Amino acid sequence: MQIEAKTVVSIAYTLKDDAGELIDSSPVGEPLVYIHGIGSLVPGLEKALEGRTTGDHLTVTLTPAEGYGTRDESLIRKLPIRKLPKGQAVVGSRVNVQTDQGPVTLLITAVQGDYATVDPNHPLTDKTLHFEVDVVDVRAATPDELTHGHAHGPGGHH
Repeated sequence: MQIEAKTVVSIAYTLKDDAGELIDSSPVGEPLVYIHGIGSLVPGLEKALEGRTTGDHLTVTLTPAEGYGTRDESLIRKLPIRKLPKGQAVVGSRVNVQTDQGPVTLLITAVQGDYATVDPNHPLTDKTLHFEVDVVDVRAATPDELTHGHAHGPGGHH
């Protein structure tokens, strides 16, 4: 079966930066499992996987625009500390907050008085991404998986 929208895909991957430093990888024997075509991966990687099948190996280099985008300074804001999770307004920490658009991870860049300066730009913004990917499995998504918006493990919902 080929990777296309509404298929459940399992991939083993490594992600490196331009210097060849490891950024992320799937644990050995634990591939990343996702539903293709619903925005679970960065756009360039999802596009590169389209049409692939079990056993395929690919090397993919993504520009920032194909990955996590370019830095947007206009997103940086000052927020009242009371709006952040209690005790987590520490410079250099990342905190998860719920917004009208869904969950967002914020980097605390400064704390001054009752306010924290937060940066929601992804840590891999402006980075060229180098992926090595092995397609481990491809199958049709079940109706339940499509309804829930994520792949289920063997035997049902996990």
